[in-house]
Amino acid sequence: MRRREFIGLGVGGVAAVSLGAAFWDNLFGSAESRPLKRGSGYGPRRPPDENGVRLPEGFRSRVVARGDEAVPGTDYRWHIASDGMATFPDDGGGFVLVSNCENLTGGASALRIAPDGRVRDAYRILSGTAQNCSGGGTPWGTWLSCEEIEDGRIWECDPSGRERALAHPAMGVFKHEAAAVDPRERRVYMTEDLIDGGLYRYTPERWPDLSAGVLEIARVDKGGTVEWIGVPDPSAGLERTRRQVRGSTRFKRGEGIWLDGHTLYVSTTADHRVHAYDTKRGHIRVAYDGLASASAPLLRVDQLTGSHAGEVFVCEDIATDEIDMGVIERDGSVSKFLSVTGPQHRGSELTGVTFDPTGSRVYFSSQRAFPKSDLLPGPGAIYEVTGPFRGAARPRPT
Repeated sequence: MRRREFIGLGVGGVAAVSLGAAFWDNLFGSAESRPLKRGSGYGPRRPPDENGVRLPEGFRSRVVARGDEAVPGTDYRWHIASDGMATFPDDGGGFVLVSNCENLTGGASALRIAPDGRVRDAYRILSGTAQNCSGGGTPWGTWLSCEEIEDGRIWECDPSGRERALAHPAMGVFKHEAAAVDPRERRVYMTEDLIDGGLYRYTPERWPDLSAGVLEIARVDKGGTVEWIGVPDPSAGLERTRRQVRGSTRFKRGEGIWLDGHTLYVSTTADHRVHAYDTKRGHIRVAYDGLASASAPLLRVDQLTGSHAGEVFVCEDIATDEIDMGVIERDGSVSKFLSVTGPQHRGSELTGVTFDPTGSRVYFSSQRAFPKSDLLPGPGAIYEVTGPFRGAARPRPT
């Protein structure tokens, strides 16, 4: 199937989730991507707004979709437990936001959003799967939806919903969490959400066709040099992929993954770390360690994404009274960007953080927002945040 045949009509261009400052610098020029002030984050967070979101001065939030309710302006009932998300430019203007459903019914849905932020349409793009957690956008305009079950697969989806989703078992049958596409090296990197999970990369035989290729797992030596070793049986017929290569490195609950130029960021929730892998040098280091200091701003780091300015926005997976999203700046400084708090976010976690293609709006899910009781989690909701993001194009008013 050729690239344009798969994408379908109505959605084109690259996925915003796949691109960081290295891309935007080339597209818009380095001046627009220069941070306003190094090391200070976006300033102190104000008291919670009506959505229970604490934001810096100049930013505001709104609810875009609530789980198990019709999306405003449509008759489409939004799925519960929204997880991984990405945005894709819409040929008719605006963009499409895709979102996974992390429960037993799984699948993924999409919102077609106008340039001013209004929702134009909502629809299903993937069905018949289970526990679709995170994923990743591709440079050819498709969404890789990851099943987070032991026999999970990656499903390549058309954000317009016109073309049937395709499973890619050659990319490995394991507990997939997230994926990041490297268009330079023509590879896909993947995480596995297990305490003994691996870090994988997949090299297709014929780019960008992902149906056949070579799956490898990382083995890291004490100096941080990464060796990639072929997984003998990606289908995991007799043994789980993470156990097939002796000495492969255990990434403790690999979750978020984000590629910016030649730097691949990988978050591991169980040890509170964000790793940075240099795809050219084949070397990995710890970029952030939440246990290195009692004053470290983020714990249980989870899904992440990048801004046009090259900042990395990181979600927390932690059930506390206040759940944070932080930002790692290009100089390595870390600060809190926003927090959710209050009864509507009790027992929740933040997932799916992604920017729109202009970099002026960020979307995230409070996955179990609006709980029905202390024991019953809520259906979740998707939020939009607008404000003076660094490197962003000027947004149209909502």
